[in-house]
Amino acid sequence: MSYPIDATHNPSLRSWVESANQPDTDFPIQNLPFAVFRRQGSAETPRIGVAIGEEILDLTRCYQLGLLSQLPEKLQIACTAPNLNLLMGIEIPARLALRQHLSQLLQANRQPQPPAEILFTMSEAIFLMPNFIGDYTDFYASIFHATNVGKLFRPDNPLLPNYKYVPIAYHGRASSIVPSDTAIKRPSGQIKLPADSVPKFAPTQMLDYELEIGFFVGVGNQPGESIYIDKAEEHIFGLCLVNDWSARDIQAWEYQPLGPFLAKSFATTISPWVVTLEALAPFRCPAFSRASGDPQPLPYLSSPVDESLGGINITLEVWITSAQMQQQGLEPWLLSRGSFQQMYWTLAQMLTHHASNGCNLRSGDLLASGTVSGAEVGSQGCLLEITQRGSQPITLPTGEVRKFLADGDEVILRGYCETPGYQRIGFGECRGKIFNC
Repeated sequence: MSYPIDATHNPSLRSWVESANQPDTDFPIQNLPFAVFRRQGSAETPRIGVAIGEEILDLTRCYQLGLLSQLPEKLQIACTAPNLNLLMGIEIPARLALRQHLSQLLQANRQPQPPAEILFTMSEAIFLMPNFIGDYTDFYASIFHATNVGKLFRPDNPLLPNYKYVPIAYHGRASSIVPSDTAIKRPSGQIKLPADSVPKFAPTQMLDYELEIGFFVGVGNQPGESIYIDKAEEHIFGLCLVNDWSARDIQAWEYQPLGPFLAKSFATTISPWVVTLEALAPFRCPAFSRASGDPQPLPYLSSPVDESLGGINITLEVWITSAQMQQQGLEPWLLSRGSFQQMYWTLAQMLTHHASNGCNLRSGDLLASGTVSGAEVGSQGCLLEITQRGSQPITLPTGEVRKFLADGDEVILRGYCETPGYQRIGFGECRGKIFNC
């Protein structure tokens, strides 16, 4: 399914919320992503909000003032829930109706203009987990990342033979997914250095980030029921930024023969805002073009529609600021910039493959793309690739050298979509700072 480009995407739309009309905002009226928040310092029930400029449209307050009364009762109830799970499980026609309603509510020509009390300033909010995540699966969908990492560990055989046939993934730890701005404790684990005869248990010295896109399951499927690829996106609610923190020295010792475990289960950070597939309609593009000689996807993973529109033109960036940079008041430093267009497998292919054995996906489950890396220098999505496993350290503006992350480092992920003829939209930020105690 391809989501329609409609009046809500009109680049000339403006909002009565003035900060939403700034050219560099992530959250113009054409975006309207969802998050869950509450007032700083309060213990009030979490609320669903919609980003508009520097403000949050409080859907519970909209409901209380009768501003959602035109919507079906089921949809109104979902909008006033304490998390996004109910809304994620709503069928697409209702979601489109909600988007159109919110767009009209926020447009500059709205008469009468809604009361300012439906807005809450972002800087005064605490952002919480957007939904309850029952299960989390992390894919390995960038062939450039897979090849780069493979060269570091298997120089003679970097890409395993199944990669071009199977969307590779591992089952992650849902309980350790945390919202942006959560401090990340440096994990300990078994580490075996090449010169050591036996492993030791110690804090990781090779702590890394992974730049990823996450996508939330909308309507789920029943156990034993697969999902046809042309229907796959009907089961996706929206996207967020994901930092799948990784302890590379722990990972190198434990990953054979079953793959990642404690090296990744200590923390995964997600951004607060969930950008819907509806909002991303103008930024769809062809799926990644496979090299000549590569096998074509098996029939259950193949679709002309997905081939022509399965990609999404998202620019992704990683920024870093060290404790010393923070003390000196220096701005974050750009580590890399890449494109989600270069992923070998599409969202639809990942979801379809996940459900192909009858695995039941549920509303709110999180699937992530794996590290987003490109073919160009400067587009790698983790330090393992950028520093070549520490052999080519980077130098920060302060003169500090980094092979991997140090205590006090803060990693900031950003993402945005741009295409001629449409308003730029963004994902906000995904932040996490390292500490050790």
